Amino acid sequence: MLDLINLKNLTLPELKELAASINEPASKADQLFSHLYRPTSKFCQMHNISRKFLSKLNKISFITEMLLHKREISDDGTIKYAFKLADDNIIESVLIPSNGRNTLCISAQAGCAMGCKFCLTSTIGLKRNLQSSEIVGQVLFVIKEVKTIHQHINNIVFMGMGEPLANYENTLKALEILQDEKGLGFSDRKITISTCGITPKLMELAKISNVNLAISLHAIDEAMRTELMPINKKYPLKDLLANCRELSAEQGRQILIEYILLKGINDSEADAACLAKQLKGFNCKINLIPYNETPDLPYKQSSPETTQKFMDILCKSGHLTIIRHSRGNDISAACGQLAGQLKL
Repeated sequence: MLDLINLKNLTLPELKELAASINEPASKADQLFSHLYRPTSKFCQMHNISRKFLSKLNKISFITEMLLHKREISDDGTIKYAFKLADDNIIESVLIPSNGRNTLCISAQAGCAMGCKFCLTSTIGLKRNLQSSEIVGQVLFVIKEVKTIHQHINNIVFMGMGEPLANYENTLKALEILQDEKGLGFSDRKITISTCGITPKLMELAKISNVNLAISLHAIDEAMRTELMPINKKYPLKDLLANCRELSAEQGRQILIEYILLKGINDSEADAACLAKQLKGFNCKINLIPYNETPDLPYKQSSPETTQKFMDILCKSGHLTIIRHSRGNDISAACGQLAGQLKL
């Protein structure tokens, strides 16, 4: 029996190959691709495409839509979407409105295998990689929602469930679709990929894409980072920073450094001074993230006073530094809280 093809897993060049395989011109693939990422995404709604072409497609392919499992709205306006996948796995996305702009945080995996000790997502382990259609599908669903209130998505951040660079091929395909003018047309500057530090894939991505890069650092000492983030055993901190420094120097990139402050663990003035020293001469922006506590994990949030002192040390050293205040904490939508296990 012929396996049907999910059209939303295909980039435009792949869709042209599919059209050629059924003796149809590439121009029809262009038309079809545009429809897939518009409200007219069902075969029956594609009135400007020949019935013959659609009939052929109907026999060999299908079009998927994301299935909303649950929507939760925070007191601060943040919205968390839980989507049920075809295999019953649950993934989550978060829409963060701020000053008339909307940032959408999306997932690249169902669960996560990285094992970061402070992250709730890591407690469920890796269920599977998401297909590119499931990554882009999160964006499509939310775009349709915000359009009903005459708004749009300004930024997309791969900071939800999972490690994007551990699902590299599907992440690349999703980026291609998100950025294609016939797809969703997002520019490089509107997309950020966050990684815990898979350095070979980080460098590979940087060679072929100009999207923003964010590094989940969270410790400046090798031993401490290994304890908090097991990935550091395979890709040590010193190599990660060296690669970031190389990207900054050769490509003029500003790298976003993400640093969660954990009470009594990585938040001392000595930690701040060491971080400032290690990032000296490095074109970066530092996001200090107050830890979002959960009863399932033992870590505590640093005090506001400690956080401010940490920031002051970095700023006095010449580093552009901000404190990223949590959004959606009351619905478990804040950084490190996504776990795909919602109360029904």
